[in-house]
Amino acid sequence: MKPCEQAVEGDEAEAEFPRIPLRLYVEALGAVIGPVLDGRCAFGIVALPIAPPQLHLDRLLGVRMIMAASPQHPLASFDAPIPAAILAQHVQLVLTDRSDLSQGKEFAVFSPKTWRLSDLGAKHAFLLAGLNWGGMPFGVIERDITSGRLLEIKLEDVPTDKYILGMSAAYRTDKPPGRAGRWLIDRLKEDDGRRRFQPVPSGAATGPKSASKAGHLARRHKKRVGRDKRGS
Repeated sequence: MKPCEQAVEGDEAEAEFPRIPLRLYVEALGAVIGPVLDGRCAFGIVALPIAPPQLHLDRLLGVRMIMAASPQHPLASFDAPIPAAILAQHVQLVLTDRSDLSQGKEFAVFSPKTWRLSDLGAKHAFLLAGLNWGGMPFGVIERDITSGRLLEIKLEDVPTDKYILGMSAAYRTDKPPGRAGRWLIDRLKEDDGRRRFQPVPSGAATGPKSASKAGHLARRHKKRVGRDKRGS
């Protein structure tokens, strides 16, 4: 939501289009497409690389994603990238699609154990409560990372500095956005050009360590899980 807020903040939007009210609907994944197809929305901002043939995708910006967990979660004890075998022992929070558009497809799912939520705010609240782990847009949890309420966890073979989610404006090819909609799309593109990814604060997990260190942490993790009655 932060890029959208930044795009319309101040008086510029109202001064430019004083007679056009903003109507914003919040959905996840493929559910964004429905209001665009039925004409309720001029365009939608989607993260899916696929779309129905009657829609055009206009690349907007990249959103940095990180994997995070509460400091109380067992995975937070790792200083090194976490092996897939360890991740498989813990439930991952996954954003689910209320539509059928992405049926049968998985995006950034690293554990066979999942809890699926259709609301990003609910996923955020679960992470803060120490309920499992999962990926979030860095801009959404930046303050939590800085304050230590959440920690970034690093995964083996997943370069965190390149985990960027591409966002696009999706609109009907037979009904492209009007002047106001086009203005907002262009503002979002300009915002992406200005953005610079900030380094993860020192409260987050540190970079890669040696294989022997990772093995030691895995053994320590098993002992900790055995003592933790709550599990994941």
